[in-house]
This record gives sequence, structure tokens and C-alpha cells, in this order.
Amino acid sequence: MERRRRHWWNGKWGRIARRDVFLSLDDETGLWWVEAREGGSEGTPIRRKFDCEPDAVRHVGLLTRDSTIDNWREMPTG
Repeated sequence: MERRRRHWWNGKWGRIARRDVFLSLDDETGLWWVEAREGGSEGTPIRRKFDCEPDAVRHVGLLTRDSTIDNWREMPTG
């Protein structure tokens, strides 16, 4: 079973501007997944797997690094 652990959002609304990045852990395999999605829940996800959490978090950092266009923030997960 895959569980979402963390979520980042670029602070924009609408299917064209919104971007989300999710960090999940697969409890069965122990693999970490990073999913980048443009366009909200309707958008097409791009997923990449990692063997360990630090590598996955580094990849999230590359996807969410500061820009003048986006205002990335970590969202609560629950």
C-alpha cells in the first residue's frame, strides 16, 4: 500500500497554472515515490521511484526550487 507522506503546492489555482509534488512511501516494497503533477487532480502525473527518502527529498527540492513565478509551500497531509 502506498501512503502519501508529504505534499508541496506552487500556490496557484486553475488547471493551467497549478502544480503539485507528492512524496509517497510504498509500505510493501519500501520504495519512495515522487509524483509531479501539472493541472491539479485532472493533470497528468509524472512519477519517479527512489530507494531511500533522502534521494527522493533531494529530487523534490529540484522540482520545487525557488522561482520568481511559483511560491512553493509544503501542505499538510492527513
